[in-house]
Amino acid sequence: MADLYALDFDGVLCDSCGESSLSAVKAAKVRWPGLFDGVDSVIEDWIVDQMHILRPVVETGYENLLLVRLLLEIRMPSIRKSSVSEGLTVEGILENWSKIKPVIMEDWSENRDALVDLFGKVRDEWMDKDLTTWIGANRYFKQAF
Repeated sequence: MADLYALDFDGVLCDSCGESSLSAVKAAKVRWPGLFDGVDSVIEDWIVDQMHILRPVVETGYENLLLVRLLLEIRMPSIRKSSVSEGLTVEGILENWSKIKPVIMEDWSENRDALVDLFGKVRDEWMDKDLTTWIGANRYFKQAF
């Protein structure tokens, strides 16, 4: 019997945090267009940078969407709609994500399945329309084995 080796692409050969964060920003603009109108590239870049720090708390892709909105509320207090965002920091999110997530889902009247569907749809559309850019958002690890 021959040996079989299976590798999970994400986390072994590729860091998809950039792609999933950018997919979440794109999906957030669809889900909450009024909140993201006027959000410039500086704020978007800041959000994506913070998402690299927050990646360890993400268990399912749709959570990226929640984190993007929460970061926007932290950065732009005038749009706050959650009861937890005032005074919240990235470190606070890291430490308390399991407690924060159900609160913001309720505060924002969100549905998990709808967010899962939206995140997947936006990601799939990006791949279908611009595969080169989507692939470029997934960086390969540069490690010697």
